[in-house]
Amino acid sequence: MAEAEKLIATNSTARADYFIQETLEAGIMLTGTEVKSLRTQSSSLKDAYIDIFPTHGTNVLEAWLLQMHIAPYSHGNIYNHEPLRKRKLLIARKDIDRLFGAITQEGLTLIPLRMYFKKGRAKVEIGLAKGKKHHDKRQDLKERSAKREMDVALKRKMTRK
Repeated sequence: MAEAEKLIATNSTARADYFIQETLEAGIMLTGTEVKSLRTQSSSLKDAYIDIFPTHGTNVLEAWLLQMHIAPYSHGNIYNHEPLRKRKLLIARKDIDRLFGAITQEGLTLIPLRMYFKKGRAKVEIGLAKGKKHHDKRQDLKERSAKREMDVALKRKMTRK
């Protein structure tokens, strides 16, 4: 049986602004009010990004999701969460080391592509990406326009028969 995923949020500009080279699924550490707020789908990945750095004066690298907005829970109390706090990602150590090497040596970026619930747990799909230049974006628009014109012409041809 296929695992049901409930989509929470997508980063609509990610594929337009970046070449996605690889994707990875990661868990995310959230507080109770954040989970309740996500169930009402009140979040945004628009300006979010992922950074990997050592924490607490150790050499252990950790992945963090930064600038992701989760609206405060409407029925929360004084213990409600901050909307833009940094959130720790749950990724295997070997994957963190590999991703850290890619972003430091190859100049790539880690961006969240979408957020969803899988088996009741919040997950984030991460993309290892390289930024597009302006001419790359124009080329993508030309390709999409050409494909759309071909589809319209094919549909027109099929309806004439």
